[in-house]
Amino acid sequence: MSVFADLVQRLADLLAPLFGASAAAAAIVLFTAFVRLLVHPLSRAAARGQKARAELQPKIAELRKKHGRNPEKLQRAVMELHAEEKVSPLSGCLPSLFQLPAFFLLYHLFSNTTIGGQANELLTHQLLAAPLGDRWADALGDGGVFGGAGLVYVALFVVVACVAAFNYRRTKLMMAANPAVPVSDGESVPGMGAMTKVMPFMSFFTLFTVAVVPLAAALYVVTSTTWSAVERAVLYR
Repeated sequence: MSVFADLVQRLADLLAPLFGASAAAAAIVLFTAFVRLLVHPLSRAAARGQKARAELQPKIAELRKKHGRNPEKLQRAVMELHAEEKVSPLSGCLPSLFQLPAFFLLYHLFSNTTIGGQANELLTHQLLAAPLGDRWADALGDGGVFGGAGLVYVALFVVVACVAAFNYRRTKLMMAANPAVPVSDGESVPGMGAMTKVMPFMSFFTLFTVAVVPLAAALYVVTSTTWSAVERAVLYR
């Protein structure tokens, strides 16, 4: 983790002439963009998988007519169809899963007061008036919602809410355009029924994440979700 801390610190030093005291925050945004670029091939693959799953719906409908009275056989046939067409029902989750290490790395980096036995100098950096190692609760205790640090969080919450509303609308439209064909008990594959109901609201859960994690990790989440919204709008158009 000390190597990553040095990397963030050096990147912040390079950006200091442009961003001043918020250079570390800018470094985190740049780091997030780099991670998203690395994950982009997986996002493109997920988009192709989504389109492929939509194209399979007529074949699944035929299987349902053929095996409608035998749910187990129908479910097995649908899974075999996905395997034959090399389409994974869960491929869309891969981009998010591959980002988790970067998120947790930032979380731990800005949650520890010491790194390698020395004081964590990154905790002295701020995003405007908000320390990168603090949480929303700290901002509320230091000036309240409309204090200097509180306003930083208000801005982040507004961005997250706008992105969440955008994602909610797009997800509902996509689900309406490509409804899953039920296999057994209303589900196309095991567990997908519950996932389908929760999926449109997933972006709103980001509000909770931003509120409870260190500001540095929250900044990563906000940047990543905004990137994802734009990326999905382009790939799924």
